[in-house]
Amino acid sequence: MIQTDVVAPDSSPATAPAHSIDGLRAASAVPEAQAQRLAAEHFGLIAAVHRLDSERDQNFRLRSLSGREYVLKIANPAEDRAVTNLQTEALLHLATADPDLPVPRIFPARNGMTELDIAFDDGSTRVVRLLSFLPGTPMHAVAGSTALRRDLGRCAARLARGLSDFSHGGANHKLLWDLQHAAEVRPLVDAVPAERRGLIEDALDGFEANALPVLAQLPSQPVHNDLNPHNIVVDPETCAGVAGIIDFGDLTCTARVNDLAITAAYQVADSDDPLAPACEMIAAYHTVLPLDAAEFDVLFDLIATRMAMTVVISSWRATRYPANRNYILRNNAAAWARLCCMSKLGRDQARLQIQRACHGE
Repeated sequence: MIQTDVVAPDSSPATAPAHSIDGLRAASAVPEAQAQRLAAEHFGLIAAVHRLDSERDQNFRLRSLSGREYVLKIANPAEDRAVTNLQTEALLHLATADPDLPVPRIFPARNGMTELDIAFDDGSTRVVRLLSFLPGTPMHAVAGSTALRRDLGRCAARLARGLSDFSHGGANHKLLWDLQHAAEVRPLVDAVPAERRGLIEDALDGFEANALPVLAQLPSQPVHNDLNPHNIVVDPETCAGVAGIIDFGDLTCTARVNDLAITAAYQVADSDDPLAPACEMIAAYHTVLPLDAAEFDVLFDLIATRMAMTVVISSWRATRYPANRNYILRNNAAAWARLCCMSKLGRDQARLQIQRACHGE
């Protein structure tokens, strides 16, 4: 999740969920020159610095004299320290669990620590970390292909498998974007244009009727929780393989199938056969991490729910932070178009299409 400017949250309205990401207070901007000094002082890196977009943290791309690139991450001071450490420890765990998985690697500071508590001039103390930079082309900027979608499915499954035995005290933090809490976005639906609210309500109704009653019985574990095309970079030479999975800021413990549904929601096409490209990704995922019958049964509902949540939450946040409206709404139009296509499918028809794709039929 990234944005150019850190916008000061106002006091949360009564309708905002208590665990919304907007609960983070504003943090003053860190100048690039200061990031450059931090990199040199604490990590021994003499590097050119370029600010990256970031929704909650402040991130900087570093290019060292040798040409090697890194990301200096400066956490929002209001974020729960346990949540920041959750992300760090998950990446350290993955480095051992699946060393070839293309996710960022953590580099310790000169004092050996992977997280530094640094005091800033505004009186805040922020966690500073150094990660590898994963080069490539953002997935949203390339034409989709069967090969790319299948590789995404395999990588998504490997990522979930790599985190399956990971545990951390911060993994159960409550997050607005967690699909298991989808019903809690209902108070925000008024932010959506009136003519769209009926379809949004239908998706949420489907979630509450079909998915919510069984989610607690499905396999649960820490997951990335935001494998959208802005968080995936691809091989720029072939555009046929995943070169990196980034942004673990929404990592949380939830039903494992939720993570797959989120990934699939961004692979649905605005076409006469909307599920076809998503099915290619899901089938590849299934070859690495097989789905059980109960997960197949709710996948369609969860995919539609993610689209509805994207429309609702982004619409609500855009009204609160109009200066950052373009960034916040970057996935809104596509999510709405795909939800419209999904609404034309019968639930049983969709479930059968997904199962047939996974079983090679």
